[in-house]
Amino acid sequence: MGNRYVIAAILVVQALCAAFFVSDIVISVLGLPIAPLNWTFVELIEIGAAVGLVLGVLVGALALRQAHARSARAEASLKRAKSAFRDMLEDRFGEWALTPAERDVALFAIKGFSTQDIADLRGVSEGTIKAQTNAIYRKAGVSGRPQLLSLFIDDLVEDEPGSHSSQA
Repeated sequence: MGNRYVIAAILVVQALCAAFFVSDIVISVLGLPIAPLNWTFVELIEIGAAVGLVLGVLVGALALRQAHARSARAEASLKRAKSAFRDMLEDRFGEWALTPAERDVALFAIKGFSTQDIADLRGVSEGTIKAQTNAIYRKAGVSGRPQLLSLFIDDLVEDEPGSHSSQA
């Protein structure tokens, strides 16, 4: 949260510095009359503005690097979660002694494909898929797709040891 405020502050400093340089150019181009300022004062302001812009670039680069690192960590976590879910599926399919065809059908069913879609993807009749899904449900000890899906959802949201869940 604090990082957000630092970046916002640097952005404001950069905007002010850029406004200084742009206003200096606009005043010169348009020939606007301004009261002369002491040259050392003007030089100090220009140096400060340049330093502000350079700091903005450095902080921006650092923020980009941190965002990239967070993104890489999130992608790695997602990859681990996908792998763990796939392992959990394979473990359950093994416990239920599903055939390779039943494993495919179960995976498509969990992904939300309709019976007709699964039949089309597997190049078999819809009746074959219905028979396979019934065998899957029987082996899994459930009565239908929602219960099959809930088995996996329960595994995903199962409390870890030592954690507390709120019960209604």
